[in-house]
Amino acid sequence: MKFKAFFTQDGMNLLDKRFLPALEKMGRFCHVYLTPDHAMFLHGVFPEGGDGPQCVAQFGRDLLFRDYRISSQSDNRIAFTAEVSLLHRALHSALTIHMQSHSDPNAAIQIKLVKKLPVGAQAPSPYLSFETKGPHAAVVQDVPISKPLSRADVLQLQSVLDSAQELPQTLVQVPDLSQLQSLVDRLKNVGDVLAVSITQYGDLHLKVSTSLVTVGSEFQKLRVLGIHVDPPAGYANLSASTRTQMAVQRGEALSVQVSMKHLAKSLQCNLAKPDCTFYGIAPEGACLTVIFQYFIPGTRLTDKAISFYCRLPVLDQGSG
Repeated sequence: MKFKAFFTQDGMNLLDKRFLPALEKMGRFCHVYLTPDHAMFLHGVFPEGGDGPQCVAQFGRDLLFRDYRISSQSDNRIAFTAEVSLLHRALHSALTIHMQSHSDPNAAIQIKLVKKLPVGAQAPSPYLSFETKGPHAAVVQDVPISKPLSRADVLQLQSVLDSAQELPQTLVQVPDLSQLQSLVDRLKNVGDVLAVSITQYGDLHLKVSTSLVTVGSEFQKLRVLGIHVDPPAGYANLSASTRTQMAVQRGEALSVQVSMKHLAKSLQCNLAKPDCTFYGIAPEGACLTVIFQYFIPGTRLTDKAISFYCRLPVLDQGSG
């Protein structure tokens, strides 16, 4: 089992300033999953059966790395667990040293899997090693990682990722995540369970109910990807709750309940500075999906080298 590569400048900046800070907010540990074509950071995805949000950040190999070399008995795929803060600290430190050598054309940051014998240990342990090569010396930082997953576990992990590829039939774009963040901050003081409804008309409804009070908000006429229909006559004159019930009954909306804590945590992914954010409910109310879209710099074209999404488990199977 071997892996080594050099970071690209864009790759270092993306991870250091955007994605690793977001992943740190999701949880202490993540899986790093390396394939011949992609590098992924996964939270809550494997093993299956967890009750928290799943988060997947996938990057095209050439966006993050150059001189990328990987081999294993698991179809040249390698997966292991690492502490996100240690990954971030090592990369940030390496980047700082690298910037001091920016005038040296040979300066680079290499990342590779190694085994080393810890002090006092009788058997070597695996590490992800960051080596910053400068004009006069090389600085090495070793991040401890778990034993890489077995071939069977890697196949199961890939199967879990493949099963999550189906998109909701309707996605609505939330134009201002900071506004949504403020709303959720207010609503979480009311209750722990949030009802989320998404219509094919482009409406997003959020509601918290307790025995004493019901508080909600709605975003209307949002941009829609996927199935989009016009609302029925007189729809705008109805109350928000009546509109939602009507849309669900007509099969033109889905509604689920999710943990307020889970939604608040998923909003921390805004630290990765997406260009667009879409919300959708999976078929049969299986989960609430949040998809973060990135553009190729200087354009409005989707950057297909970056895929970032969260899947929030539902507290019931919803309706629709």
